[in-house]
Amino acid sequence: MLKLSANLGLLWRERSLAEAMQAAAWAGFEALELHFPYDLPPATVGHALEQAGLPLLGLNTAPGDQPGDFGLAALPGREAEARAAIDQALVYAKALGARSVHVMAGKAAGAAARNAFIEALAYATKEAEASRLNILIEPLNDRDLPDYFLTDLNEARDILQAVAAPNLKIMYDCYHRQIMRGDHLAQIRAALSDIGHIQFAAVPDRGEPDQGEVNYRWLLPAIQDLGYGGWFGAEYRPRGTMNEGLSWLQDWRDAGLLA
Repeated sequence: MLKLSANLGLLWRERSLAEAMQAAAWAGFEALELHFPYDLPPATVGHALEQAGLPLLGLNTAPGDQPGDFGLAALPGREAEARAAIDQALVYAKALGARSVHVMAGKAAGAAARNAFIEALAYATKEAEASRLNILIEPLNDRDLPDYFLTDLNEARDILQAVAAPNLKIMYDCYHRQIMRGDHLAQIRAALSDIGHIQFAAVPDRGEPDQGEVNYRWLLPAIQDLGYGGWFGAEYRPRGTMNEGLSWLQDWRDAGLLA
């Protein structure tokens, strides 16, 4: 059976965070992911999680407060901000019982950016170690975010080797990887030991996973057959209203993919 989490960074965005958590539970998701919960204190987010009765898998570091920011960790000259964002995310992750923090690289390029990213990740993994938290990095696609530092899966694996921390893993997003290369089973088979979490959405529109280039009803069980035992995070942009687009979940249940 597939284990599905709902990423509330994109799902039920028209609702308050507490209402979105409840909606995800009612829909049948078994866990949650967040992007940036930092407008609310950890205690408020934690209470909403308790009311929904779902575990939190992970959250992102804050993207930054300057126009165009999409992460800070690979930005030379902004190392203090990057560490502050990591510290903030770890405080929330620990308080909320999350399992991982996605450290966002940001828009940058070149050797100095790579060095800054590696140093930020070395700091993050060391700070997260005592709480048994994983740190995740995610290669995005260069069509949606042409200036993002990390777009290549092999580069992500090289960075893992450079940091050499057992709690540093890759977040493999099928939407981004399909745009960049496709051939998911070959990519995942080669990188399986480095992958800490997998996300999915339709390609090319990033909508519900019931149409487009990727047959997820086939792909996700095939990934499990490779030996992946983790969660699959639904991180898509609904084509219409959120609830109107949930028929794919029942279809997957009817097909025996979900409990």
